[in-house]
Amino acid sequence: MATHDVQRAIDAVWRIESAKVVAGVARLVRDVGLAEEFAHDALVSALEHWPADGVPDNPGAWLMTAAKRRALDWLRQAALHARKHDELGRDADARGDHVVPDIAQAVADAEGDVIGDDLLRLIFAACHPVLSADARIALTLKLLGGLTTEEIARAFLVSEATVAQRIVRAKRALGEAKVPFEVPGRDALPQRLASVLEVVYAIFNEGYTATRGDDWMRLNLMHDALRLARMLTELARGESEVHGLAALLELQASRSAARVDDAGRPVLLSQQDRSRWDRLLIRRGLAALDRARALAMAARQALGPYALQAAIAERHALAASAADTDWPGIVALYDALAQVVPTPVVQLNRAVAVGMAFGPAAALEIVDALQSDGTLRDYQWLPSVRADLLAKLGRHEEARAEFERAAALARNARERELLLERSRAAAGQPPAGRAADNGA
Repeated sequence: MATHDVQRAIDAVWRIESAKVVAGVARLVRDVGLAEEFAHDALVSALEHWPADGVPDNPGAWLMTAAKRRALDWLRQAALHARKHDELGRDADARGDHVVPDIAQAVADAEGDVIGDDLLRLIFAACHPVLSADARIALTLKLLGGLTTEEIARAFLVSEATVAQRIVRAKRALGEAKVPFEVPGRDALPQRLASVLEVVYAIFNEGYTATRGDDWMRLNLMHDALRLARMLTELARGESEVHGLAALLELQASRSAARVDDAGRPVLLSQQDRSRWDRLLIRRGLAALDRARALAMAARQALGPYALQAAIAERHALAASAADTDWPGIVALYDALAQVVPTPVVQLNRAVAVGMAFGPAAALEIVDALQSDGTLRDYQWLPSVRADLLAKLGRHEEARAEFERAAALARNARERELLLERSRAAAGQPPAGRAADNGA
């Protein structure tokens, strides 16, 4: 295999396996920052050995083994140093000590004696209340999502420097607080759950529509987020929003097979072949949404933001075709969502629904107000939505310019191709491929 191909293989493996490697090592060393260092040591070792030796049959296991060996070396050195200072006896509670754990237990762990789920433990450690909400999200997306600081910055509309600073401070804070690497008990669960749900949703979104790269979706991230959401429904069975999030992810994931064509190009909602939607995932999503509604009703509470978004996805799932979609009902749900989460992105999505239900002119007023606000000035879907509305109103030259502006902001190659295709269509030029509309 050529060196370039090996490099691409390593990049792909790292994207898929890095979170598992960090989580597996963190269970040994009880320190997220150290675990990430040892995982990167394994990556460096792969860069040194795989070009000459070839990519191993199980590259994920190779990386995990290399990282754990590095971690065990560190643990043995730390234990030796502790014995020299007569401090080993103080480590009676090795389960909660992230500096010098029990070496025998660490070796057993390294040999595969796994209890629980390392990814779930890692996400709760990264979402510890010692960190600010922004720091929890940034750290978890970096560790579990494998996202770069640029991708996280774009997802949350902040600067790369801000994200990098949050991540560094978060790892330092976890280390100084000696946060245990474990799933919290039921008494501590509620205060940690909101951040965990937010992060799981952010990971899913990055998988559903990748911020950058050559692929429209990153299915491994979607699957990891789905698995975590399902585990959380078992861990917090009485929490409506946990089931609401699970419902939302199941329903969104059900469209995956229909969201790209055979060439990997995006196929957006109105053009999708709904026979390719996964009926099992839809049934799971509807069942989870029913559970969320029942729990909210029993607690005499309104539906939370995840359940409301799941209810919107439900309207799409129940429509036999795009033309049969209950757009006025979706607008009403967005109105309720905007009361709970009054963000510009929610308002932009509401504008799309308004355009479908009441016409593009009504929607354009909302979008123009968002554009004047400036918060979404670097968000490619704002000019994309505006361009779509302008095209429907017959203002084709303005639409072409807006599609081009959206394409210039896009970092995902497939997304950029789609937007440029729509720009050509707005200008009346022959299509280079196949165009689609907004709303995946």
